[in-house]
Amino acid sequence: MNIQFLEITMAQASKLLMAPVIVLICALVIYALYALGQFASQWLIRKKSRTLYTRAISQADKTPATVHDGYPIHNYFIKNPHASDDELEVVALKQLETLRIVTRIAPMLGLIATMIPMGPALQALADGNIQGISENLIIAFAAVIWGLVISSITFWPASVKKRWCANELINIRKLKGLK
Repeated sequence: MNIQFLEITMAQASKLLMAPVIVLICALVIYALYALGQFASQWLIRKKSRTLYTRAISQADKTPATVHDGYPIHNYFIKNPHASDDELEVVALKQLETLRIVTRIAPMLGLIATMIPMGPALQALADGNIQGISENLIIAFAAVIWGLVISSITFWPASVKKRWCANELINIRKLKGLK
């Protein structure tokens, strides 16, 4: 088999990936904004019910445990009091899963969308076509920038939610110790 045929086939196949990658990046921009809004909403709810939650945890030996808005792992434990620590950790990981995946995959998609137009840009350079170079480089750099923007938007909520989950798990272990 001719190696040049393989090279051309791979180049053509990579061009076919460009449209789905751009569509995914656009979808992830929308998801990142949605996730940021969801995070802000949960933060406001947690802020509003923090006093009641803290009081309930500190007085758990005197009062029955109750559900608190904005505290999903705690609420899962209240509804499933015999849940194991491992089960609660899985619930916590599920809370973070999509944000963590988007945070990690968005820069990869940006890099893929950067590399695909680089071949045509280099070909345009070899042909002396300045306009072809600039068109391809605009697409390439815009894609990587959007990948990094998506990752930046989702990284902060993912990190804060991870801390929230850890705190809830600690409080649940305290509640378990009182029983």
